[in-house]
Amino acid sequence: MPDVYSIPLTTRFRGITVREGLLLQGPAGWGEFCPFADYDDRESMPWLAAAREAAEDGWPEPVRDRVPVNCIVPAVGPERAQELVRASGCTTAKVKVADGPGSLPADRERVAAVRDALGPAGALRVDANAAWTVDEAVAALTELDRAAGGLQYAEQPCRTVEELAAVRRKVDVPIAADESIRRAEDPLRVAVAGAADVAVLKVAPLGGVRRALAVAEACGLPCVVSSALETSVGMAAELALAGALPRLDMACGLGTGALLTADVVEDPFVPRDGWLPVPRRAPEPVRRAGVAAPPERARWWQERLARVDALLRG
Repeated sequence: MPDVYSIPLTTRFRGITVREGLLLQGPAGWGEFCPFADYDDRESMPWLAAAREAAEDGWPEPVRDRVPVNCIVPAVGPERAQELVRASGCTTAKVKVADGPGSLPADRERVAAVRDALGPAGALRVDANAAWTVDEAVAALTELDRAAGGLQYAEQPCRTVEELAAVRRKVDVPIAADESIRRAEDPLRVAVAGAADVAVLKVAPLGGVRRALAVAEACGLPCVVSSALETSVGMAAELALAGALPRLDMACGLGTGALLTADVVEDPFVPRDGWLPVPRRAPEPVRRAGVAAPPERARWWQERLARVDALLRG
């Protein structure tokens, strides 16, 4: 029976306070199946494909043995934001913005505080998770770029590729596509070249490391690998992708381990001096019993797994 975990977060992130998922074991090691609750069964299929790839097939050989990462700054106050940046050792920070209606003043303060903590040489990026309209994005990014003293890029300011293209024409801030790629019906066919300057790739929603590498080649943009808020078992797959990309010019969004109050492994993937190692396989989840989900949540995940598995097998 697959192991189901339930881990509280240190702070609310992406609208949740507890992260749940399911761990699968196979001949190649361990994989993690953890689509968010708002993903339906069909949209969860690539997440299961990615977990199976890790557990049954393993990953391509890496071309580097470590990757630079950004720290993650949730929608917290400016003092806490500075603490997170300084404690991380990272020289790049990704700041969550647009967490709710009327959040721009707080976003501006948070971004300014992060710039102060990073110093002038650090790279600062913001992530709006597709919360804005085009006009809202243009206005907000103009203000946030000023508060940051220059943004490296803005991740998914609006929902659609067409909206991203419209924002990109109106602001000087580079635009990164995330949801527009990973939630597309066919990520290999998403034409983001005119709408974005950077492609954000996540292994689980793209169906595995090999599938994500194909998406990277197809989109033709500089790529940043980002976490889907997994435990270190799922994070290992993200690191495998970052390690296998032919080019990696920017820090990856793989510092989310700090948002979990616990992990399923002995030595979690938490950045040290802004870097993480590239593993050959996922670490053994020896601490999974300590974060086991309550029985009703375990049943919910096992039933979800059965439904998604049936869809994946056709």
